[in-house]
Amino acid sequence: MTRSLAARSRLRPPSTRSSLSLAIWASLALSAPTGLLGQESSQANPESDASSLSVVYEANYFDEFSPVSANDMISRIPGIGLALNNRGGGGRGLGGGAGEILINGQRITGKSNEGRSQLSRISADDVDYIEIIRGTSEEIDVRGGGQVVNVVLLAAQSRSSIAAEINADRAQDGKLAPGAKLSYSGQAGRFNYLFHIQGDPGYSNEVRRESSVDADGTPTELRIQESTRDQTNYETSVNLGYQFDKSMIQLNGLYGYTSPPTDITRGITDLTGAEPTLALEREANQGERNNWEIGGDYEYTFDNRSKFRFLFIVNDRDFDFTRERFLTAAESETKDLFLFSGARDRERIARSSYTFNFASSQAIELGIESAQTIRDSEIRLGNDDEGGTPSALHGGLFPVSVDNAVSAVEERRNEYFAIHNWPLTDDMSLETSLVYESSTIEQTGDVGKARDFGFFKPKIDFRYNFTESLQFRTTIEKTVSQLSFSDFSATTDNSDDDQDTIAGNPNIRQEQNWRYNANLEYRLPNNVGVVNGEVYYRDVNDAIDRIDVSPSPYDLQSARGNIGDGKRYGMNLDVSTQFAYIGLPTALLSVRFSVNDSQVMDPFLGTERRFDRNGRWFGRADFRHDVNRLNFSYGLNYSTQAREGSNYNQIDVFDIERDIPQYGLNLFFEKRALDGTTFRFDVRNVNDRSWCRERTRFVGATIDGVIEEIESSCSQDGPRLSLKIRNTF
Repeated sequence: MTRSLAARSRLRPPSTRSSLSLAIWASLALSAPTGLLGQESSQANPESDASSLSVVYEANYFDEFSPVSANDMISRIPGIGLALNNRGGGGRGLGGGAGEILINGQRITGKSNEGRSQLSRISADDVDYIEIIRGTSEEIDVRGGGQVVNVVLLAAQSRSSIAAEINADRAQDGKLAPGAKLSYSGQAGRFNYLFHIQGDPGYSNEVRRESSVDADGTPTELRIQESTRDQTNYETSVNLGYQFDKSMIQLNGLYGYTSPPTDITRGITDLTGAEPTLALEREANQGERNNWEIGGDYEYTFDNRSKFRFLFIVNDRDFDFTRERFLTAAESETKDLFLFSGARDRERIARSSYTFNFASSQAIELGIESAQTIRDSEIRLGNDDEGGTPSALHGGLFPVSVDNAVSAVEERRNEYFAIHNWPLTDDMSLETSLVYESSTIEQTGDVGKARDFGFFKPKIDFRYNFTESLQFRTTIEKTVSQLSFSDFSATTDNSDDDQDTIAGNPNIRQEQNWRYNANLEYRLPNNVGVVNGEVYYRDVNDAIDRIDVSPSPYDLQSARGNIGDGKRYGMNLDVSTQFAYIGLPTALLSVRFSVNDSQVMDPFLGTERRFDRNGRWFGRADFRHDVNRLNFSYGLNYSTQAREGSNYNQIDVFDIERDIPQYGLNLFFEKRALDGTTFRFDVRNVNDRSWCRERTRFVGATIDGVIEEIESSCSQDGPRLSLKIRNTF
């Protein structure tokens, strides 16, 4: 049902609906149009004002679907994908957040442990209502260019629930991989909590077939490879919150661990001789990753409605991967490759701000965000070529020198921001912001280098409600990308058997974008659906792609770097509709279609091309039908993209790779039992989708155009069957 958030807050203040923060209620209630006071409407015939800030779905809207979790409820909302996957916003740090999930009007301050991850852990019985916030407000600590989803829980002196799930996946080789999830959530007075633990199966089995021909088209080689990764992802998290009279505090924590072995067998048939010859290889690879994260926020509301906020995140991720390859014979095997890569990523972010009102309805937020990001990395490469002394650190093989193999990269960043929120009229709102970012990036280890950067990042967000159903949104903003610190030093290349490592680039700079977006959204009558059209343009400076860093014409190397300026532009159309007009009110179809193009100058060939992996069009359809009289649901997900006339090429200094996309299809069937237990059966990759690639290798540099061979490969991981059994207690 549709009703303005302002009106809603006036109707049910925090004394009876305390799950929304006092500050949010007070700010929005005082600015509500007087014509909305006392307005109330039934679910069957909702009413709203053109100035509405949100679309509200009461908990009883979902009763007929017998949902188990908040995620089950959200999946029944027409057009929810526009809010969860909107393309507005950009940049980095805690100030962004397009497509954010709020719980009780508050964001979950985390990256691995954020709002969207909580949805399947919240019992549907604990949800009061769900709203899609379409407007801008100084009370919402999210600065995206789209919409925000707010899940509001029931106010209660005491409540608790347990959500449990057991599941099992079946891979194409017949392997069964079990898993389980358990969540305990509740509220005791002003204290709320959520504890979660899970073991999530990540087992995979993949078969890859590859054939090679020379420049004349004569077959040279055949390869068949089977890769099996036995992975289970373990994770536990906690979310705690306490509401004081004028303030609130939230703390969140997460720890995750996985250590999957990966076994690979590979058969290589050489066709260049008088008779084909077969060579067998085996790889025994081992990876390990552990990560933790702590986040929190504190908010205090003063008597004059001004507000102080403080947010922080501290996280740490440590991972390593060891690859060992063996040549196998009838009665023996010989190790010929050892490749170790390890890295530790640490991040510390703190953000504080002060928000105050002036000139009646206008508000300004002033603040600062500081961040420190650190990455320590190392690569060790060994082979069986005679040279030097065998080393235990290199798997008992001979060490191979790798440039820029040991590295420590640290960025220290400060952002100073001012945000002005101005409701121009009942129908129009304008939010403007100005951010200045200063940072220092320093690299030590095999390479020593330090650089300073400074950027101004303005933004304008304008929204106009023509009617309660028709809204226009436009944003203009400058964003600065977050650099991947793995690009600064050498990394492993596990996608190319003929290339073990990729060079690093200590000179890479942040990519900058001027982003221009315009959206027109129409909400169909009687909650039947949503239609949204978007056009966008991106003016890209210092675009990041692969560049030539070869030390000589006889030692060709490439790395990620800045290739110059470019542009992206396109159109997106999203349609989400229930089929009430054909007698199926519980059937929901959502379709997304995108058309885009781009131009940038290729650094290797000196010709204009599209951006890397940039297809001409993309389509996706999601359908679900709830047969409520049978407590049964079914649905599908279908995705496809352009093949011919698109650019799925990755051009490198010595080869060109071209992806050949295929459509994807997933199905699900769900049955709800009388005791609240839900049985869900998923069939992912129904069509046994192939991931195909064509790689053209050249003798010398790509620009010389002398073809050495053309490799055509396709990999398949088969249909994946999954059974999940869920309930809440």
